[in-house]
Amino acid sequence: MRTTHLLYLHGFRSSPRSAKALRMAEWARDHRPDMVFAAPQLPPSPAEAIALVSALVKTWPRDGMAVIGSSLGGFYATVMAERLGCRAALLNPAVDPARDLANYIGEQTCWQDPSEHFFFRPEFVDELRALSPGELSRPERYFAVIAKGDEVLDWREMNGRYAAGTVRLLEGSDHGLSDFEDHLPALVDFLDLA
Repeated sequence: MRTTHLLYLHGFRSSPRSAKALRMAEWARDHRPDMVFAAPQLPPSPAEAIALVSALVKTWPRDGMAVIGSSLGGFYATVMAERLGCRAALLNPAVDPARDLANYIGEQTCWQDPSEHFFFRPEFVDELRALSPGELSRPERYFAVIAKGDEVLDWREMNGRYAAGTVRLLEGSDHGLSDFEDHLPALVDFLDLA
């Protein structure tokens, strides 16, 4: 079924103003003006972020929706896909953010605007641990773009997590997927956006 509702979830210290989020919003505007597209600003609290996203998609049709997530947003996208049974495209997705973000407790700034500050609290690590979606119930619903050149996350861990799904493993690239445009057609095809 063609996707009628698309959700984009940004990563840690990022925002809906990231290059990939803006590119997806532009693509939706240019190619699918009929499609509902949402890219919310996620709060620092993982529990609040999932509550916000759950409320946002509450009335969306499960068989007509898809989610895209980058980095921490990829973890959140997996949580949502497992809960809702929708398809998900993951861009260098975080696999164990509770472990990885335990080193980032304290004041943080937004990549897109360093004047924007937030505080990453110790209890947020516990919230991430509590959200862990476990094994993928239907791996065929997942499409992961994974860069071996990711300077933040281990590509082997990402690849291992999503290997049973569809994986596009890049020899180079980087955590932010600066070559995102090259992978957009495959993402559009997998999520039935066109």
